[in-house]
Amino acid sequence: MMRLGTTLLLLISILGFTAAEDPYLYFTWKVTYGTIKPFGKPQKVIMINNQFPGPNINCTSNNNIVINVFNNLDEPFLLSWNGIQHRKNSWQDGMPGTNCPIPPGKNFTYHWQPKDQIGSFFYFPTIGMQKAAGGFGGLRVNSRLLIPVPFAPPADDYSVLIGDWYDKEHKDLAKTLDSGRNIGRPVGVLINGKSTKENTKPLFEMIPGKTYRYRVCNVGMRASLNFRIQGHSVKLVEMDGSHTVQNIYDSLDVHVGQCYSVLVTANQKPGDYYMIASTRFLKEDTISQAIIRYKGSKVPPSKVLPEAPTGWAWSLNQWRSFRWNLTASAARPNPQGSYHYGQINITRTIKLVNTREVVDGKVRYAINGVSHVDTATPFKLAEYYEIPKKVFTYNLIGDLPPKGKNNKVKLAPNVLTAEFRTFIEIVFENPEKVLQSYHLDGYSFFPVGMGPGKWTPASRKTYNLLDTVSRHTIQVYPKSWTAIMLTFDNAGMWNLRSESWERHYLGQQMYISVLSPARSLRDEYNMPDNALKCGKIVGLPNPPPYTI
Repeated sequence: MMRLGTTLLLLISILGFTAAEDPYLYFTWKVTYGTIKPFGKPQKVIMINNQFPGPNINCTSNNNIVINVFNNLDEPFLLSWNGIQHRKNSWQDGMPGTNCPIPPGKNFTYHWQPKDQIGSFFYFPTIGMQKAAGGFGGLRVNSRLLIPVPFAPPADDYSVLIGDWYDKEHKDLAKTLDSGRNIGRPVGVLINGKSTKENTKPLFEMIPGKTYRYRVCNVGMRASLNFRIQGHSVKLVEMDGSHTVQNIYDSLDVHVGQCYSVLVTANQKPGDYYMIASTRFLKEDTISQAIIRYKGSKVPPSKVLPEAPTGWAWSLNQWRSFRWNLTASAARPNPQGSYHYGQINITRTIKLVNTREVVDGKVRYAINGVSHVDTATPFKLAEYYEIPKKVFTYNLIGDLPPKGKNNKVKLAPNVLTAEFRTFIEIVFENPEKVLQSYHLDGYSFFPVGMGPGKWTPASRKTYNLLDTVSRHTIQVYPKSWTAIMLTFDNAGMWNLRSESWERHYLGQQMYISVLSPARSLRDEYNMPDNALKCGKIVGLPNPPPYTI
């Protein structure tokens, strides 16, 4: 009887677990080339299901997202999900250091969850310079119904993908960079895949008196963009997956890789109004416009456009005004502010300095003296199959940049290790005259401080240790530093990169390997059964799987 009772309890627990599994959303995506003419010249781009930009993913926290991607291009292809943390599951991250690319004519099925996440994100292709050809789209993660949201439901929810654009095909851009030449400045800015000349019809519609949510993501190649709406202020409510204190702004600087959610109330005289995205910090500013129409309006928008701010000091001061909403729930019922990051002891400080170098007559970009190079075997697979020494060397860089000005830059895979569940401070120092934007896969972090010049331990006196906004992408202003803090509690292989894709392509990126010593399923999932294999692991027997 005891054995029967135990069996029944086990069966009930299994059935209960199955019934409680999070919902599944299924997608089939066909990746092809297509042609657009945003600036008059026909241009080959990457489309998904014949859409440019690609389909919007509209999901809820913890949903199982299953996407079968068919690669109908003549080149390998991968997608990454900017800001999705893939808890215990870097197998789905879609970077060349974690996944084998999908060969031409083949398919691969991604399966991931936005575990304990909410907010506004996007996806994009990661191979070579494919990001310059499109293949990107919006990704929104809604709160579960029982989790309170700190604002009333909007009348509608709009995705706004803004980004600078080049009029050359991505393969030509890659050839230009490979030859040692510069790809120059972008030719313009697109809003939801269209230029100003193409955005002649209203992109969005608002009913007078109603409030709308706009999710604004910079999916571009290099330029920071200022976003504003003619005649309207915007209320910031979320950025990069965190609820914010709801401040009012006339415009927002959105750096490459970042996403902001704003509420806009249709409280002006009925008519048409321009939505504007213009470049920042370039020698020549470029502007793009799209129309927002009050329902039933026949009044054209005013030709007088609101001016963009100037200088990076304005942008820095705006960042300082951003605050984490400590009382709001995120993906879980407990308030965001229940995590007291400022009270955790720092176990390690890593200072990363970006540099522009010339190697064998060609421009390269480096972090702490190493310019990253991808390999035919993804680092995660080499690590999982226990052959990392055949593919790369750990910790070519130290926690401090090399001293002196005559250090030779090394071209090699740049993989740094971080001890599992340690709280680490990372300082980005930018000695160059151009703004940097950094993203870390697999995590959200706390950008606790920014300032001009070089960082010193005394800079910690200026840190915000209470309510800086947790996010995944952060800017570093020219000749300045930015400091972030985070707990490395997500086992896997994670890309830390410049979001300026020219710099990323030429080496300004690295990977952080976070290994759980327990090799347990509590900390990391096994390699999925459908994982593509390539490079040096082809033909090797699978290693023993992780267990509980």
